[in-house]
Amino acid sequence: MDILLDTCSALWFLNGDEKMPESERALVLNSGNTIYVSIATVWEVAIKLSIKKLDFDGGIDGFLEALKVEDFTLLGIYPEHIKTATSLPYIHRDPFDRMLIAQAMTENIPIMTADSEMLKYDIRTI
Repeated sequence: MDILLDTCSALWFLNGDEKMPESERALVLNSGNTIYVSIATVWEVAIKLSIKKLDFDGGIDGFLEALKVEDFTLLGIYPEHIKTATSLPYIHRDPFDRMLIAQAMTENIPIMTADSEMLKYDIRTI
């Protein structure tokens, strides 16, 4: 199964945060699943690190290394994603989350999220 992690899910998993339910952690750990992290998430983490709204061991380099160690697949932002993002109803105001929603729609993969606003879109969620 392909799964796109939203920013919180990626951070919770990488930090071993108990906010991530064990059932979701098991899906991420299942070697039969391909786990995607969007470049939008990397960008969001980089911004939050730079303005001190987030702390991650090793900063952005540490975050990128952790993604590599976990063998997560980086999902680029492509014109199709941007087109989809511009046509989304304006329910969710966060531009990073809007891109994740557009990517999940375009790529037809579920997104792992605890964000109730994402549930208002026509996407599959975990």
